[in-house]
Amino acid sequence: MTRARAFALLAALAGVTCLAAGGWIYLKASLAQALIAHAWERREHGDAHARPWPWADTVPVARLWVPNGPALYVLEGDSGRNLAFGPAHDPASVLPGERGNSVIAGHRDTAFRALRGLQPGDRLRIERGGRKVWFAVSDVRVVDSRRTRIALSAERPQLTLVTCYPFDALVPGGPLRWVVTADLARSAAGAGPSD
Repeated sequence: MTRARAFALLAALAGVTCLAAGGWIYLKASLAQALIAHAWERREHGDAHARPWPWADTVPVARLWVPNGPALYVLEGDSGRNLAFGPAHDPASVLPGERGNSVIAGHRDTAFRALRGLQPGDRLRIERGGRKVWFAVSDVRVVDSRRTRIALSAERPQLTLVTCYPFDALVPGGPLRWVVTADLARSAAGAGPSD
């Protein structure tokens, strides 16, 4: 075999390996979402401990609808491991729809990409325990996580969605956060995604 052929074969093998590795990530992500959706259905039908996979240390606690985005399953516990699969509920806050502030975090370049276009007045929907609760966005702002803390107390149900900012940053992990605050909506009329 000539040197040129050996190099071409090696380059082709490297290319196939890279494509397979990239494809595996998407396959794994799709499978994880299907397993989380199945766990959600089991949980909604009474299995309070429905985990997406046997070794999971989390359960889906809500389904979130954001305008111009897909339905998102919210996992309990905002660890990096859970955030890799979708938005995650901060266990220090109340569950979505309960009295107080429920804090949900997600990655800016995947699950919470749709937050970029939210404006005051937009409607969000949370499903939990067979109930659908509507929230109206009341505030959207950029905060410095080193100087700002999210209040967990509220007189009525409130929802705070948090993701990293800026959305198109080349290097992740800076101190800025995009924070969307939504208050319990008085009416579901014209709220968005159909019931």
